[in-house]
Amino acid sequence: MHQPLQSNSKLVAATMMLFSASRACAFTIRSASLASTTAVTTRPSPLLHNALRSPSAIGRASFLSMAESTTTTTEPTEDTASSTQLINQRISRSTLPSSLDARSLSDNLPLVLSHLTSRRASSEALDSARQISKLNTHRVALIQKRDEALQMRNECSGKVGKMMGVSKGEETEEIIEMKAKASEAGEEASKVEGELSEIESTMNRLLASLPNLLDDVVPDGENDGDNELVSQWGDVESLPKELGWTDDFEPLWHDDVATNLGGWHSEAAVGMSGARFVSLTGSVARLERAISSYFLDRASEKGYTEVSPPLVVSRSALEGTSQLPKFEEDLFKIVPESHTCNGQDAFLIPTAEVPLTNMHANQILEESDLPISYCAMTPCFRAEAGSYGRDTRGLIRTHQFYKVELVKITTAETSANEHEKLTRHAEECLEELKIPFRKMRLCSGDVGFSAQHCYDLEAWLPSTGEYREISSCSNTGDFQARRMGLRYRPAATAVDEEDNKGGKKKAKKPKPVLCHTINGSGLAVGRTLVAVLENYQTPEGDVVVPEVLRPYMGGVEILKKKN
Repeated sequence: MHQPLQSNSKLVAATMMLFSASRACAFTIRSASLASTTAVTTRPSPLLHNALRSPSAIGRASFLSMAESTTTTTEPTEDTASSTQLINQRISRSTLPSSLDARSLSDNLPLVLSHLTSRRASSEALDSARQISKLNTHRVALIQKRDEALQMRNECSGKVGKMMGVSKGEETEEIIEMKAKASEAGEEASKVEGELSEIESTMNRLLASLPNLLDDVVPDGENDGDNELVSQWGDVESLPKELGWTDDFEPLWHDDVATNLGGWHSEAAVGMSGARFVSLTGSVARLERAISSYFLDRASEKGYTEVSPPLVVSRSALEGTSQLPKFEEDLFKIVPESHTCNGQDAFLIPTAEVPLTNMHANQILEESDLPISYCAMTPCFRAEAGSYGRDTRGLIRTHQFYKVELVKITTAETSANEHEKLTRHAEECLEELKIPFRKMRLCSGDVGFSAQHCYDLEAWLPSTGEYREISSCSNTGDFQARRMGLRYRPAATAVDEEDNKGGKKKAKKPKPVLCHTINGSGLAVGRTLVAVLENYQTPEGDVVVPEVLRPYMGGVEILKKKN
């Protein structure tokens, strides 16, 4: 399913011309430490080659001409080209572990373009990366020009002061001329500052539209059909045998099961709220509540602090977790006449990831406080703008659903391990419910915008005979933290050197660095209800309550079919 790399020395040369211009160094891969990853030492794919050589289209002509005037290309050496290694058909990010700012993007443009191409990003995204690189080159030149103008102004002003002292306050022609030079230099600095402000605003807007770089372990692929099976748990035949399913028994869809229990009222919900809304009643509603309570208790046992967060958040909060600006059409926006968040646009949360992660926005934490682990059970609201006609039946895709969210704030050194822990916590919930599932590593064309590495847990649904996503667990690295200003101060290391007085030197206070953030569903409550109703139905139309949920159901073991 993955496209093989094609051998062509011209492609490597074209790739390396851009690569050497930004950073003349060879990338190396630690393939032994990367599970389920293939190190490739042949040539770049045609897709990557085209991305690296395609011309850039800058939105503002003035910026284009200015940027091109300062851009040069360096011819790569044969040794550099031959030593470049690709992993999963893209340049390894081992030399660029952090998320992008304008400078790191410019210094690593070929790497960035290869990751965007691996994500099957649009031509607009590729052009945005090139535009940022060119604008940053011009920005550096403008900063130098501004600083030179400011220095000239200060020097002229200093000379004016000395000359006024000599002339005892009398303005001579020389003083007037020097004042004019100072004023001219000041005006030049102000003019350049305005250009800088405009360029930086454009770069920030373009940077916000670019997704995260990919972890080296992420496989290359077009879509969910290319996702990688990591593990599988449970026997899909086990529960049917326990529940007495016969060979001719056709398992019902979850909405039909819930209807038989007297707890499904979609028409009433649609009548008052529109399509993709559902009302649950009686034992089905109670089962949904039991699932959410079980998940919260399970998370608390694993060390997560339960939070009851706001369900309305600001534009900046959504920008911090990167739902905005790219995915605004998928959000429910509140009209300004009704409510704003501190003067900003207000939105209903699409996931508790947003308020949980933003609890520490613009803060500097201490390393000793990390990792921070939060959980919350909230309703989530999604417009599902891009899913017209898909999953219109039942609870799989609705505008409002409940989800228990898990969030971790960590250091860079521990984030990979904490990602595995969080994913394992979600897996354990499915295991205790005895619902068969599989763990998938998302490929480059399917992984989410903010994620550098993502696992999907997919539960078995017997009505359709397929696995469907029930949890998505993502490591975003410092991608979100950079956007929301979330940092921590590393612990100071002991210093044994003596100072001039024979005493111990105090350890320097380390500079704050960006945190890493991890999030995942632990689990989606509505989809878990779907899985329980379908996997635990009996041929008689009843539903057996999973053992772990019975304490939350007042000891009820079977939900009886209504006559």
